[in-house]
Amino acid sequence: MSAQFITIEGSEGGGKTTNLELMKTLLEDAGIPYVVTREPGGTELAEQLRELLLACRDEPVTPQAELLLMFAARSQHVENFIKPELAKGNWVISDRFTDATFAYQGGGRKLSWQLIEELELIAIDGFKPNLTLLLDLDPNIGLGRAAQRGEFDRFEQEEIEFFNRVRSAYLRRMQEDELRFMLVDASQSLEDVQTSITKQFNAFLEQHR
Repeated sequence: MSAQFITIEGSEGGGKTTNLELMKTLLEDAGIPYVVTREPGGTELAEQLRELLLACRDEPVTPQAELLLMFAARSQHVENFIKPELAKGNWVISDRFTDATFAYQGGGRKLSWQLIEELELIAIDGFKPNLTLLLDLDPNIGLGRAAQRGEFDRFEQEEIEFFNRVRSAYLRRMQEDELRFMLVDASQSLEDVQTSITKQFNAFLEQHR
């Protein structure tokens, strides 16, 4: 069974952290070796870029600068962490990947879809996950949940219209590559969400045994 690259996506408050733990448990139960990472981040340099991207600051960050920093971090992440781990036979689970860039910079910031596709090719040679779990949720509900976690970062401080565009962009990505995506309605109870994930994820594992 070849090692698989799995990503978990969704806007704020969708339960990515909780459900990433579930996916780890399912892999452990199946006896599959894995590592967990995140974006932006995953390597020393990429984590430094993450700090620059998420920090609240007086100087406005242009959408283009934000996009380029995201792909700079991703290039480091793919070449220095993800690909080497897959080569070792470890499955890789990442909290966000390129779909988040299409959603946040493409949808939220209204940058060109084509521009992001071109940068994806330049920075990571079009490298994509084998499976993407998309936790879909109304932004009004998600931001209410996120507010309970504490202080917002630079992205979480955006207006609701920004997050409506993010959600639409995620759904557009899914429509463009439906076979890669595992869609879950994150507005359900945690029990129902995790039942859905378990059923779909176990079916994916069976296909790759």
